[in-house]
Amino acid sequence: MHRGARKSYSMKAVILAAGEGKRMHPLTYTRPKVMLPIANKPIVEHLLIEMKRAGINDFIFIVGYHGETIREHFGNGERWGIKVEYATQRKQLGTAHALKLVERFIDDKFILANGDVLVRVQDIGKVLARDNITLSLIEAEDTRDLGVVEVVGDRIAGIYEKVARPPSNLANAGIYLLTEEIFPAIDKTRESPRGEYELTDSLQIMIDEGQALSWVKIDHWLDMSYPWDLLAANESLTARINLQSLGTVEENVVIKGQVSIGEGTVVRSNSYIVGPVVIGDNCEIGPNCYIRPGTAIGDNCHVGSAVEVKNSIIMRNSKLPHHNYVGDSIIGEGCNFGAGTKIANLRLDKKDITVADIDTKRNKLGAIVGDSVQTGINASINVGSLIGNHTFIGPGAMASGIVLPNSKIF
Repeated sequence: MHRGARKSYSMKAVILAAGEGKRMHPLTYTRPKVMLPIANKPIVEHLLIEMKRAGINDFIFIVGYHGETIREHFGNGERWGIKVEYATQRKQLGTAHALKLVERFIDDKFILANGDVLVRVQDIGKVLARDNITLSLIEAEDTRDLGVVEVVGDRIAGIYEKVARPPSNLANAGIYLLTEEIFPAIDKTRESPRGEYELTDSLQIMIDEGQALSWVKIDHWLDMSYPWDLLAANESLTARINLQSLGTVEENVVIKGQVSIGEGTVVRSNSYIVGPVVIGDNCEIGPNCYIRPGTAIGDNCHVGSAVEVKNSIIMRNSKLPHHNYVGDSIIGEGCNFGAGTKIANLRLDKKDITVADIDTKRNKLGAIVGDSVQTGINASINVGSLIGNHTFIGPGAMASGIVLPNSKIF
């Protein structure tokens, strides 16, 4: 047990995992946001692993949108040596509404976490060490899309959701230590302007009633609001992988740095791989391909001859078989790129890339490609494109901007 995870062996963790994550389209058309893969594991699995390291062994997942994918992946938790139970939020009516669903399971203090954040065991330990209701906070340069917390000494003075002039740069990191006292406040919580019942409103009710809420500042936190945020998280987590080679590596393969190769995977001759790179099970890699740092390749993928992949997430069952370039991109499940298909990842003027009027703050960003997208030979995809599921991009065609699902581009 991590030092600071005091009495955590008997504490429950409630994981909020019911939301869709519409800002993650097209990647969340077929899966909840928390199940998007980073370094070949769902976001929420990384969180679960860190919580287990902190001494938590009893989990309740609140599921909703495509909840079956979470249930199928985690089951009863036996594979991780933990216990997992589920509650279903049939309508996503907010975090307070979700938490109310598990009141009957709670008889002591417990930890609550948004399922789409990444934190480390050390920071979870800081939260677990407290005795009263405590919020985890992170210093943030840009708080526009975050909830901001005002503090006075060791107490929380106010919680503000996405305000124009935030009173501090301390953002709510989405990890809470709560007690049964939260449930009467939830009962008093009214519907927010967004049509939801927000946990932060419940906490503000407690503050207004004079109850003392504490806070701890954490050091490592990754929040993923938009698809390109997954790339930064993937870079961070692949850099922490353990070196392993469970597949077959043929002669004349060059492997540098931390590279993980899954069972049943074959890396063919003259492939050149520079870690950190994660390759899943039953993949066919090469011959004569170049896989560059920060890349995660899911199970049952094919990265073939004269293919270069850099700083990208390739989800399972996708094929990049001949003369393809994929850089700073996310490729969904079951995609198949024709020979010569390439994705641009840098503007000619080198400026940051904007997607749907949102500044990504990245000067290198390729495409976000949904599931089951097919391209013909020599197709091209422009920088910052969002390609919807089941789209077909014909031979020699150029796809650019936001492409709706089931489109055909010739």
